[in-house]
Amino acid sequence: MGDQTPLLSVRDLRVEFSQKRQGGLGKPLPIRVVNGVTFEVIKGETLGLVGESGCGKTTLGRAIIRLGSPKVSGSIAFGGKEITTLGHRAFRTLRKEMQMIFQDPYGSLNPRLTVTEMLGEVLSVHGIARGKAARKRIDELLALVGLGREYSNRYPHEFSGGQRQRLGIARALSVNPEFIICDEPVSALDVSIQSQIINLLKDLQRDLGLTYLFIAHDLSVVEHISRRVAVMYLGKIVELADSADLYASPKHPYTKALLSAIPNPEPGMKKERILLNGDQPGPLDIPPGCSFHPRCPFAFAECSRRVPLLKELEGTAGHRVSCLLYE
Repeated sequence: MGDQTPLLSVRDLRVEFSQKRQGGLGKPLPIRVVNGVTFEVIKGETLGLVGESGCGKTTLGRAIIRLGSPKVSGSIAFGGKEITTLGHRAFRTLRKEMQMIFQDPYGSLNPRLTVTEMLGEVLSVHGIARGKAARKRIDELLALVGLGREYSNRYPHEFSGGQRQRLGIARALSVNPEFIICDEPVSALDVSIQSQIINLLKDLQRDLGLTYLFIAHDLSVVEHISRRVAVMYLGKIVELADSADLYASPKHPYTKALLSAIPNPEPGMKKERILLNGDQPGPLDIPPGCSFHPRCPFAFAECSRRVPLLKELEGTAGHRVSCLLYE
């Protein structure tokens, strides 16, 4: 299995925002979007993080690299060093090791800057390279992501969606990071382009020794890039296992429902679809007990009263599930 040293270790992470009450009277309402999440990302691996829109995946990723200003509690350790207590200046130095590829490749690029100006600004701000050295580094970055130097003087609107995402990847790579959070990097792209970007990310991981947290809602995409997969529902991880184990033998009812929705590629072969009741509630309407119980086809009385813990199943190699059916 190789080195199992965690590069990133998250313990009981909670992320909370405030929302003004109607009319603006009274104290703001606290909205807990991430609620007690614990996981590790092993150095050199890809951990997939999946779940429905609104479950807190992106908020979790942004909290790790401190984008935005929500209230965060719990522990985040990177390379064995606690980072939640670091000051702004100390964390800015660390940020070179932790980068993010965003979902919208156009919205994440400055429309007023050419590729050279955009990448050159990053290299200059972090004191990596200037002048001829920066020009050489920019050419290297473009080559890494499959673009030639002829693209260097173009603006973002002159690129296709797939090319823009390659530029987003180049920008993330410009500071030589060790860890990259990929926030649904292919969900806005055509299917044929998705496979190209996934293969590019896998090649870069192999060649540069990168570690990924790959956030997505499409389990068929996650299967092709992740060594382990964590399934998230309403701010909590409900199942975490090796990719092959999770896809072959899912345990949590929510994971089973998600996997049943993946189309079968074999002509004429039908899968039994598990249909869930209603929609995922919002963070202001979290049900008591197991948050999934109102939609779960296997729920029983205790599910509405007791919160299940994320526990490793007996006889498994790291397969963890949060469900009273297994306690």
